[in-house]
Amino acid sequence: MERGLLWLPLLVMFFWLAWAGWNEYQKIESYKRWAEQFERHKYDIYAVLGQKGDRLTWGRPTRKDPLDIQTVDLADIARIRFRIDSKFFDDQDAEFPLNPKKISLELVMKTGEMPSIRFTDVDIAAAWYRFLSDRLASKIP
Repeated sequence: MERGLLWLPLLVMFFWLAWAGWNEYQKIESYKRWAEQFERHKYDIYAVLGQKGDRLTWGRPTRKDPLDIQTVDLADIARIRFRIDSKFFDDQDAEFPLNPKKISLELVMKTGEMPSIRFTDVDIAAAWYRFLSDRLASKIP
């Protein structure tokens, strides 16, 4: 009986891990279908992001379709800021924090709104920052 009670937590953890893996797999499959319409896209646990032409679309990944979808036109963006924790960084900054807690791109809109797109990886966020900054700079006369 004691051995059964000792194995019970491991059994529960195994089923939880199996469910979590299946859940994440479903999110990725949903993302793949959603991302087909974009020229450039990214997925992580916080957000899905896609770019097609001058349109930028992002939302929260789920097992069915992304939720909280927002779309902006690059012409409506005044500038883009790259934020790690509470500091703003330029792409040319050589050293990023080793263990960042919150990575995001903030889109400063011409209307004053500042939507934020979360990332889990600094390098991917820096690449998107560089790409969007270049696209935005090419739009300015």
